[in-house]
Amino acid sequence: MEYGESEGDRARSASDPVRSAQGWVILVTGVHEEAQEDDVYEAFADFGEIKSLHLNLDRRTGFVKGYALIEYGSKDEAQAAIDGMRGESVLDVPVEASWAFVRGRTRDRRD
Repeated sequence: MEYGESEGDRARSASDPVRSAQGWVILVTGVHEEAQEDDVYEAFADFGEIKSLHLNLDRRTGFVKGYALIEYGSKDEAQAAIDGMRGESVLDVPVEASWAFVRGRTRDRRD
């Protein structure tokens, strides 16, 4: 721990979201295997302008693998989606949203 740094500061920096090249990306898990882009879009569009939405499909079955990546233009919109979808469902299946990219904890170097 650095001089003047509290435990809260250190814990917060270990999970600070990191901006992607074009915006702020959240990871949505628990997505129903038969969900369509429109289903996920409608659930998350109320929180801000969605710049992109990606549902990864299983090549063999053609069904959704259970997660989605959603990109918002601002950090506030993405945070609103994470907070707003806490405890909510898409197609009657509970989903969970979190930051896709976070700053990792840095290790102290002792040379």
